[in-house]
Amino acid sequence: MPLIVKLLVQRIALGLLLLFLVSILIFAGTIILPGDVAQSILGQSATPEALANLRRDLGLNEPPVARYFNWLGGVLQGDLGTSLASGQDIATAIGKRLGNTMFLAFWAAIISVPLAILLGLIAVRYRERWPDKVISAVTLASISVPEFLIAYVAIFVVSVRLRWAPSVTTINDSMSLGEKLHTISLPVAVLTLVVLAHMMRMTRAAILNVMQSAYVETAELKGLRMFNIIWKHAFPNAVAPIVNVVMLNMAYLVVGVVVIEVVFTYPGMGQYLVDHVSKRDIPVVQACGLIFAAVYIGLNMIADIVSIVANPRLRHPK
Repeated sequence: MPLIVKLLVQRIALGLLLLFLVSILIFAGTIILPGDVAQSILGQSATPEALANLRRDLGLNEPPVARYFNWLGGVLQGDLGTSLASGQDIATAIGKRLGNTMFLAFWAAIISVPLAILLGLIAVRYRERWPDKVISAVTLASISVPEFLIAYVAIFVVSVRLRWAPSVTTINDSMSLGEKLHTISLPVAVLTLVVLAHMMRMTRAAILNVMQSAYVETAELKGLRMFNIIWKHAFPNAVAPIVNVVMLNMAYLVVGVVVIEVVFTYPGMGQYLVDHVSKRDIPVVQACGLIFAAVYIGLNMIADIVSIVANPRLRHPK
């Protein structure tokens, strides 16, 4: 088996093993929560007989190990269970919500990734000069401020004062693409500010590290333009760490978007999860947690694979 194929198979197997272990933690974390699920569903006035019948129907009387494998078997078959609060099929309800979250994350990524790379290249080109200092100061400030605070400030300024964009970002299928983009413009801008800083600073650091190489000095001595040296020689050799940080931030856009969705009342996975956590809807919490974990692990696995393909040194650790 070729070495690169062996490494890819190892990464994929490691990702699946990690997802299996995370599923155990998610299930265990939800069943050890204090309180009685049946009691929270039926209320304090429920009779002991009604509670016993509901526990039997929900499978709460079975051993935890049997319940876990029943749940995992259903997940592998595409059955995420039924919501205790609404009685709806979780997979059906999550499908639309996940699509909304991906729609929001997609447009934030479309803006933030090229902009972060461009700003990183500009910062390297004008290193230690005012463009570099301004870009570094702004990105450092955006890293230091929590995203919910940025969101509330943006709502106050853009929505309340200027009235340029809505503060409540509810979208539906009857809206056109332009209407949807206008509706989500504010959360997309906030997410862009949040993830832009990490990607830009990593791009700058990775390229500056490559700029110390001998072949870059040779290109400078040949009289090539600095921006051409950075773009054609330094950037391709710094792409592995840049891809890693881009994928990590893409994972954040999907997994860490919970706060932004709650602030803007966006009908995505994060809002769905928070709503059902307050209702103690354990199957929904388990399903959302597993999907978030799968997305995060999957994107990190893609980052590892791209790094292995792009950087031959990673194929030979010795």
